[in-house]
Parts: sequence; structure tokens; C-alpha cells
Amino acid sequence: MRAVRPVAAPAGKSERPGHSPALRVGRPGFGWAVPATVFFVLFAVVPLIMVAVLSFTSWNGLGSPVFVGTDNWSRVFADPVMVKSIWLSLLMTALGVAIQTPLSILLGVWAAGQQRNRAVLSAIYFLPLLLSSTAVSVLWRALLDPNFGMPARAEWLFGDGNLFGGQATAIGVLAFVSTWQFTPFHTLIYQGAARAVPPVLYQAAEVDGAGRYRQFFHVTLPQLRNSIVTSSVLMVVGGLTTFETVLILTQGGPGTDTTITAFHMYQKAFKGFDFGAGSVIALVLVAAATLISLVMVRLSGYDKMRGSTEGLS
Repeated sequence: MRAVRPVAAPAGKSERPGHSPALRVGRPGFGWAVPATVFFVLFAVVPLIMVAVLSFTSWNGLGSPVFVGTDNWSRVFADPVMVKSIWLSLLMTALGVAIQTPLSILLGVWAAGQQRNRAVLSAIYFLPLLLSSTAVSVLWRALLDPNFGMPARAEWLFGDGNLFGGQATAIGVLAFVSTWQFTPFHTLIYQGAARAVPPVLYQAAEVDGAGRYRQFFHVTLPQLRNSIVTSSVLMVVGGLTTFETVLILTQGGPGTDTTITAFHMYQKAFKGFDFGAGSVIALVLVAAATLISLVMVRLSGYDKMRGSTEGLS
């Protein structure tokens, strides 16, 4: 049998192990991002541009829009209901972050442990995640109805029972319902983050004599820093764009005491048929949510973080 002579590689092209032409795989390029880019442009950028153009026109939903310059912007910011709605939106958002963040962290860290019946209790607790905001709002509207709900049967707890008749109690109901619905989602974020904490950190803390509470504050919380920023940004964006809960539970009442900015936009555009003013309010919401999120990211140093285990290197 005649031996086969190996073919020499072309000059200047040395073959390295694992880099033969037959084994080369195409590298990801711009083509991989085309579907997502097209989707984002069609359903985010284009509608935003159309809303921006519409904010400078007068349009009632019929006929053709008429250009009116900055008239809509002047009317919106001169409206006392608009100014009040901005403060209410900020208040609701702040309440959501202040209440849901500690609850989510505690429940997430607990759910990441190895307690008995933890899986069953966690599954029951996460049930609100399966329901839509509309379904949750309808449920609690029926449960808190002053005539046929729990307040009518527990006057010792609810007083006159009309929780939707005053601003303080109405805002309290909105904050409670939002907490009941969305805390499980943020708990999942913290549960995953808590499970990713390296066990060696806890072992080192035990060697130093740290108990369970000191480990939580000096080991767990610092390692959850990235997740806290992410969860808080999601809470802020969600709080500023809350709509269904207000629509079903309070309808902006009593009076305008719970008319947040997103609900005010709905009233202007789809009830008052003033789509120009509604577009202005929508742009204000987008700008506010973007600005607050960027400020939170910059102040927290989230954009400079390398990972949740920075302390190990």
C-alpha cells in the first residue's frame, strides 16, 4: 500500500487545533439582530414618533389631524389635574418601591432556603402571577365592595366600609392591591439572586462568628445589590404606567384624588377625544420613566458593576 503524503498548508496560513475549515461556525453578526431590531422599530420607535407628531396636532379621532403647534403642551401643563396627577403617580410609585422592596427581599431570601414545605408554600404564594391586572382588580373590587364585600361584614375593622370614598383609603387600597399582585414577581428575582450567592461567603462569615442576621445584612444584601437596582427600576416603570388597577378600582375618584397620569391620559384621549393632549401626556410618561430609570442606574453605579460576586475577586 502506498503512503499518502500530507498536503502542506498555504504559506502564512497555519492551522491551529480546533480551527480547521470543516469545523468553522459562522460568527454572530448584524443578521442575528435583524428580527429583534425590526420588531423594536415597528412596535416601539415608529409608534413613539407618531405620538410625538400627534402631540402637535388637534385630532378627535375622526378626519385629519390639524397642526396647532405647542398649543397642546401649553394646555396640558396649565391643567391643575395634570400637575396633581404627576404628584399622585410619583406618590404611588414611591409607595410601591418602599413597600414591595423589603417584602420581596425577605420572601425571596426565605424562598431560596431549604425550609420544610418551602416549595408548596412558594407555589401558593406565587399564584397572583398567573392572574392579569384586570382580573386582580375585579377580584379586589368585589371583595372590598362597601355593600356586599368584606367591609360590610367587618365594620369593626373597616369603619363605615367605604374604602373608596376618601383619598387616603383609596390610595391605600391601590397600594395594597399592587403589592399583593406584583410582590411575587420581584420575589422571584430575589430568590434567584439569593441562590446565586456563593456558599463560601457564608462559610467565611460563620468562621468569623457571624450569626444569621449579620450574615443577611453583611453578606446577602450586598450580593443582592444588582437585583435591587433591577427590581426597583421595574417597579418605577410599572408604577408610572399603572392603569387597569385605577380604572377598575377607583376610576380616578373620589373626584380626581386617585387620577394618576396614565389614567388622565386615558380620560383625555379616549373619553374626551382629545388625542393631541393625550399624546403629550404619553410623552411625559415616557420621558419621566426613562429619566428616573437612568438616574437610578447612575446613582447606584449599576452600569459599572461587573457582577454579583465582585467581592470575591
